[in-house]
Amino acid sequence: MKYNPNEIEAKWQKKWAENKTFAAENNSDKPKYYVLDMFPYPSGAGLHVGHPLGYIASDVYSRFKRHQGFNVLHPMGYDSFGLPAEQYAIQTGQRPEDTTRVNIDGGVDKEGNQIAGYRTQLDKIGFSFDWDREVRTSNPDYYKHTQWIFIQLFNSWYNKTTDKAEDISTLIALFEKDGNANVNAVSDDNIAAFSAAEWNAFAKDEQEKILLQYRLTYLAETEVNWCPGLGTVLANDEIVNGVSERGGFPVVRKKMTQWSMRISAYAERLLQGLDTIDWSESIKESQRNWIGKSVGAMVDFRLQNSESSISVFTTRPDTIFGVTFMTLAPEHELVAQITTAEQKAAVEAYIEKTAKRSERERMADVKTISGVFTGAYAEHPFTKEAIPVWIGDYVLAGYGTGAVMAVPCGDERDYAFANFFKGQNGMQDIKNIFDKDISEAAFGAKEGFQLVDSDFLNGLGYKEATKKVIEELENIGQGKGKINYRLRDAVFSRQRYWGEPFPVYYVNGLPQMIDAQHLPIILPEVEKYLPTEDGLPPLGNAAVWAWDSVNNKVVDTNLVDNTTIFPLELNTMPGWAGSSWYWMRYMDAANENEFASAEALKYWESVDLYIGGSEHATGHLLYSRFWNKFLKDKGFAPTEEPFKKLINQGMILGTSAFVYRVLGTMGIPPVFVSSTIYKNNNLDFVHSELKRIHKEYNVEEWSEQLTIGFSPIHADVSMVNSSDELDVEKFKGWREDFANAIFLMEENGKYIVGREVEKMSKSKYNVVTPDNICAEYGADTLRLYEMFLGPLEQAKPWNTAGISGVFGFLKKLWRLYFDDNGLIVTNDEPTKDNLKSLHKTIKKVAEDIEGFSFNTSVSQFMICVNELSTQNCHSRAILEPLAIVISPYAPHIAEELWSLLGNEGSIATVAFPVFEAAHLVESEKEYPVSFNGKMRFTIKLPLDLTKEQIEEIVMKDERTQKQLDGRTPNKVIIVPGKIINLVG
Repeated sequence: MKYNPNEIEAKWQKKWAENKTFAAENNSDKPKYYVLDMFPYPSGAGLHVGHPLGYIASDVYSRFKRHQGFNVLHPMGYDSFGLPAEQYAIQTGQRPEDTTRVNIDGGVDKEGNQIAGYRTQLDKIGFSFDWDREVRTSNPDYYKHTQWIFIQLFNSWYNKTTDKAEDISTLIALFEKDGNANVNAVSDDNIAAFSAAEWNAFAKDEQEKILLQYRLTYLAETEVNWCPGLGTVLANDEIVNGVSERGGFPVVRKKMTQWSMRISAYAERLLQGLDTIDWSESIKESQRNWIGKSVGAMVDFRLQNSESSISVFTTRPDTIFGVTFMTLAPEHELVAQITTAEQKAAVEAYIEKTAKRSERERMADVKTISGVFTGAYAEHPFTKEAIPVWIGDYVLAGYGTGAVMAVPCGDERDYAFANFFKGQNGMQDIKNIFDKDISEAAFGAKEGFQLVDSDFLNGLGYKEATKKVIEELENIGQGKGKINYRLRDAVFSRQRYWGEPFPVYYVNGLPQMIDAQHLPIILPEVEKYLPTEDGLPPLGNAAVWAWDSVNNKVVDTNLVDNTTIFPLELNTMPGWAGSSWYWMRYMDAANENEFASAEALKYWESVDLYIGGSEHATGHLLYSRFWNKFLKDKGFAPTEEPFKKLINQGMILGTSAFVYRVLGTMGIPPVFVSSTIYKNNNLDFVHSELKRIHKEYNVEEWSEQLTIGFSPIHADVSMVNSSDELDVEKFKGWREDFANAIFLMEENGKYIVGREVEKMSKSKYNVVTPDNICAEYGADTLRLYEMFLGPLEQAKPWNTAGISGVFGFLKKLWRLYFDDNGLIVTNDEPTKDNLKSLHKTIKKVAEDIEGFSFNTSVSQFMICVNELSTQNCHSRAILEPLAIVISPYAPHIAEELWSLLGNEGSIATVAFPVFEAAHLVESEKEYPVSFNGKMRFTIKLPLDLTKEQIEEIVMKDERTQKQLDGRTPNKVIIVPGKIINLVG
């Protein structure tokens, strides 16, 4: 009876689906355990073998927890909104909803491409997902709740006194009673004070404008990353080296009216919460840096010849007497106002140049020094000296106040800036306020100095001076102590089509929320997904996109009368909207009325284990923590943090194949040299061959004096065998321009490709699909192999050649249970060695799964099966529990073995075998017996023998007698359980 993985796996996948084997219960007597994967974006390219790595790991853990008696929630869904689908729609003329559906469910797209579909691919790998809870963020029945959460954010403000979000009605009540003078809220800066009487006298529109300055989601003119090539705003983490991650288009800084989320209100809670969760220190540190807490002071520098002032946040108020110049971000709102006529041209040119650099690029570039003098001067708060005001792109408008007081003697970047512009108009000599030499570098330490030339701070150190200067700033009304955060409010608008529509319409230019009972507001049909001719987002093309406030429905756009029918919001929500709460929807995915019931939320509480990529450290993970905290404030989420434990899986790398094209040829087809010729740079051979080829093609201009070179080109790995030999004919048929290519082979007549390990990607043609592996070797082989490759959190290269070894192991496992004639399992009593092999494996696998050391479990399986094969073990008492132990890793073969052993039902919920330490206690020891330190033979003896008994047995052994040859040893050294050594 042979092992047939394809037949076995299809059978059990069908049974699991029919019997809903992995359905979780929302109320159960069992303890709950929630395992979550970062859900995928469903691209048309489908899964490659790198994608399932984290899913397999989470599945192993989920299955193990079921064996331990837990009610396990292990769901899956799709993050199906986003820019890639929209770009594909623009390129191919297809609807994003159609391509997204085909990419998930499979089928043929408009281009005639056969798409396997994510769902089919995932099912083939045998995951224990509860598919009844599947979510798709682009489905209206999902995003109606995303829209609802947006409305809750709009209708909330952050009360710093209670340290939580509260309903906007409580803020209005405060305004009506006392005005805003004593309101302790997170809000926009510089809100004008008003009394209760003034508030009550304001027109409704004026009140709405004020409330927008307090709401947790609000409209504001914001500096954004604008990508003209994509026609949308991008988040910082969607930009790489100043261009869009998707498509590589240039990105510029631009002011736009955008929806923003006041995530900054939660900065301290986001920071403190990191101490309560089990995440890697590297991820926590990334978030701490992104939040960027700083303790210092706000200082106001009044501008000369102006009623305005520059507010600066500084962490070193003690250095205020060392201020040599000031620097504003190029985007600072005061720049245009204060720049003199003489400096206007230079300043405007610099601003235009800076707009082409992303914030991330500006932050990372510490070498480039650039800036322009505005011609304006500020006044020192204490000395009243004139301080020149510059602009420089190392200052960011969104961090702090977008302005710095530059103290070159105490800051390396200010020091470099001052020295670079030394002697130019507006740059003063560096002032030194430390009792230290700064001729070569700035002194940036916070200890080990006394202040000099610092007026009332002379002789003080950092702590004393900081306290004193803040007191004096408060006395003169030009500053105060403050805690600042680098974390900025998150832009929440995208100028694209394929995203959640906002439940917002506009009356007199002010946003109004659509009542929750009328959700979802569904994406309208549009003819094209590009911005309109006058630059509006794609929804500006919609023929039916206006809100009838009387009949509460979406109507034709041309019916807008701004009386009862109003324009709807044209932007859509960003990609992170739907992923900021999806784990809660899994708790109660079929609920039509609520995003999840209070009962379901209370039962599941939060995610116990979350597995996903570290690339989401400061994007998704930060936003989702923010939304979770907000929903807790509002009484919906039961816990402060959404994810108790986070594991980041490493990347599976592809082994790319390269062919080497010869450069410098003329009038002939492409010529490729094999890997050895390329690596040895065998130019004489190549010159000779090129001369011959040119002659064959009657191209006489070829000269050996012409310079030739080689260009490595990715080749599809499917055309290369395990010996790195290229199928030349397949390669010629792969691309039209290579149809007549000429190949200079190795001496054996083969074309050998070059190899390089790099990121697995469709663009590098090094993708290996799990479908092919499953078809040839089975899903259990794929699962075991991916876990065997190395530690889960490390990157590791894929090598298909290693698959056969794991497949061989499964066949060897099968042969413990079956021979050619059928089942060979007996009811024989297991031997001590049998029990030792089994319990060693039970212990190791349980510890490995709990410690996420999956690769060493696979090694232990192989050791165990080898030992049991050597022991000729076919005992049911050993093989039945062994099937359970291996079940989390190779569930299909485990189910089949369990069934054929005569058991009813699925193995999935059978209790995990209990480790019994007694079976690992050694009763015997194989001693090395040495003569004068040289080991001559071994002897197996009971461990409970005394030294005298061991000596008696050893001395009587005929091998000892032969070694001694009639002599009597001078000394017999015996350490029970360790050594026996006869000396002399």
